[in-house]
Amino acid sequence: MAATSATNDSSGRLRVRQVRSGIGYAGRVRRTLIALGLKHHQDEVVVVDNPAIQGMLRRVHHLVRVTSEES
Repeated sequence: MAATSATNDSSGRLRVRQVRSGIGYAGRVRRTLIALGLKHHQDEVVVVDNPAIQGMLRRVHHLVRVTSEES
């Protein structure tokens, strides 16, 4: 029961902002940005914090700024 209430918590969300362009980087990096929902420089999205997203963010950490989502 405690696990289900933890998944509904808003603290499990991250605000991701693209601060640098993906131009000049490998296609895998550019595809990761698109998978995160970031299409252009200065785009911002809110994503759920889970292991898959954490892996994507590690791949593009030099191109994005990540902050926690405030309620």
